[in-house]
Amino acid sequence: MDTEALKKGIVTNVYHIDRDKKVPLHKHDKHDEIFYCVAGAGFGVLADGEVPLEVGGVFNVPAGTMHALRSDSDLYVGSFLIPVVEREQ
Repeated sequence: MDTEALKKGIVTNVYHIDRDKKVPLHKHDKHDEIFYCVAGAGFGVLADGEVPLEVGGVFNVPAGTMHALRSDSDLYVGSFLIPVVEREQ
């Protein structure tokens, strides 16, 4: 496995989701996404439900899964997009 290519393919972001922000359902075909709640509270949204997200909590989204975030107040998350790696046989 080319770990240097993997490191270069990881994308990091920080998001603030407040009650007025509307994040549409979307997906990433070639990346898993991991959200880590830094402050506040909210929900990881999936096509078939929601997952509560509080400080220290993680919302893990496999590649190709429709997802979004929402909050009734304020939610601050770190987001990590991890490239899908072919499994070696």
